[in-house]
Amino acid sequence: MDYLAKKPTLNDPADGTALSAPLRRRDRERTRQEILEVAFAEFAEKGFSGGNTDVIAQRASVTKRLIFYYFESKEQLFTAVLEMAYERIRRSEESLHLDQLSPRAAIRKLVEFTFDFDNTHPEFVRLVTIENIHRARHLRKSRKIKAMTRPIIQQISRVLARGAREKVIRRGVDPVELHMTLSALCIFSVANRHTFESQFDYDMTSESARTGRKKEIDELLWRYVRL
Repeated sequence: MDYLAKKPTLNDPADGTALSAPLRRRDRERTRQEILEVAFAEFAEKGFSGGNTDVIAQRASVTKRLIFYYFESKEQLFTAVLEMAYERIRRSEESLHLDQLSPRAAIRKLVEFTFDFDNTHPEFVRLVTIENIHRARHLRKSRKIKAMTRPIIQQISRVLARGAREKVIRRGVDPVELHMTLSALCIFSVANRHTFESQFDYDMTSESARTGRKKEIDELLWRYVRL
């Protein structure tokens, strides 16, 4: 079972070994992060149901008991992995500085960032797909993830408002709708690359295909928002 009947304390050994000694020798935050990194790879590859905490413990070089000291259940561990994954993309989005660019350049940079992030982090796309299969059961329990989304929507809102004032972007474009459309266009080439290639003999992973697709998404999005 992935649940423990009782959460261990630092001085509450269940297998004859106290947790206090190894924990004193470890950087606790680093240990927690190492567990998350291994769990991320395991869940992205095998899904929530197929992900195995024994395998995670072995690959992270920790005991399973220590995993459940940091994360009380497999579900909490999976939620923490989702939070880590989303935090990475949201932090990266903060560095876009869209406010410093013209509306046209801002849209282009947003497209390039989103497309490149998804294509260089296919494991993130798999993890999001897996959570959708579970109907966002774990994500809904995280207040942290929802709060993370606000900054990028605010950035997009300001770009749209500025573009409308400068009369280069039409009024009434919803920033959430725009973000959703961009995500859908960018994720397809990662989430559907295998089935698409098998049907159409088209390799979405080639450099020419990625370059062309990114340019096409940029043009589509700009045509959608422009005045």
